[in-house]
This record gives sequence, C-alpha cells and structure tokens, in this order.
Amino acid sequence: MAFGQNIPPYVFEKKDKGIEIDIISAALAYKGHTLKPLYFPLARIPIAFKNKQVDAIMGDMGIDLKMHGGFYASPAVTYDNVFISLKSKNHVIKKPSDLDKLLVVSFQGAEKRYPNWLKKVEKEKRLFSISNQFTQVKLLHLERYDVVLSDRYIFRYFAKRLQSLNVFTLADVDEQNFTTEVPEDYRPVFRDEKIRDDFNFGLTKLKESGEFQKIYDRYMDI
Repeated sequence: MAFGQNIPPYVFEKKDKGIEIDIISAALAYKGHTLKPLYFPLARIPIAFKNKQVDAIMGDMGIDLKMHGGFYASPAVTYDNVFISLKSKNHVIKKPSDLDKLLVVSFQGAEKRYPNWLKKVEKEKRLFSISNQFTQVKLLHLERYDVVLSDRYIFRYFAKRLQSLNVFTLADVDEQNFTTEVPEDYRPVFRDEKIRDDFNFGLTKLKESGEFQKIYDRYMDI
C-alpha cells in the first residue's frame, strides 16, 4: 500500500509506523491481512496505483481512481488543517482578507487546495511552502512568519518535540478553523473489492473498541 513519505505523526517512513499506518494495519488485521507500506511523493501515489505498482493507496490526491479499478474505503484519518498564529499577536482569521499583509507558511500545494484563501497571498509573494514541518513550527515561534497553515496534529507533534528538545520555550498559539475538511478526501483506495470490505469492517471494529482513538493518543503523548 502506498503512503506519503514521512509525515509525522501520521507516517514515520523509517519505522513503518504512524497514525495512518497503525490504523490501516490494525483494521486490515481483523480479517487476516498484513500491511506492507511503500512510500512515494504525494503526487506519485495515484500514479503508482494506475501503474499497478501497489494494491492500495492512502488517498487519491484528488484523482478519481474508480475507472482505474479502484474501490474506495471509508476514511481512515482526516487531516484537520487550520491557521496557527502566536496568541500574543491577536490575529483573527475569519475571511481571506484577514490574511492581508501577513506572511503565511504552509505545506506544498496548499494554494491549489485552498485557492479562495491563498490566491492573493501567493500573488503577492507572501506564501512560503516549506515541506519540513519541524522548521515551520520553529519559524513561527521565531516570528519569521505570521501564520502557519498546518494540520493541527502535525503542528502539535512538532511543537511538543521542540519542547522536549529544550530548543526554546514555546509561546502559546491560536488555532483557527477556516474550512470544513471533507473526510472523503482521505479515503484509502483498494484494487480488490473484498479487501476494501474487510478493511471497512476492521475500521468499524477499531472505532467501536476505542483502539482508534488510542492510536491517536499514543502518538500525541510524547
């Protein structure tokens, strides 16, 4: 199964662990399947499926794979992207114009996902894409940027790591919702319909047992 490359706490490529991998592995195990993760740049994940390099992928990156033999499963995880700023700055972000004059750092491709919010920011060269999200957290706290657009769990993970490394004292931040994420954007896709059904069964069992939330909690308790 194809996953994105190293997206802590969702994917730790070198360890074959992470929230995404643990949830999918545990869900598949209910019906006796064993997960073998393979890692690709995000844009290549649907290509790997089309080229039959993998049996399944985590997310279609906006490309409908039904015509390529894909069976869509229930959402395994949902990335919860928010605007994050230092509480001391009192930034209130409720509409795109609230980002005027602010320097925004984000994950790569955010301007394509949220054009209504970021088109002007990008045009005025105030949008900076930094794939290393550990660096994003550091630069916000050093006040090099005004706002980070990040999944809240990813940001909290790296903030806690910085704290544990005693790099510097972290300031309080505000997390501001600006969109309603669509869980369907993060559905696993399987080539085999029965394995898709087995996965959905296992995912339901994980949630009913409480193990689903325990996996999240385990990675956030650094």
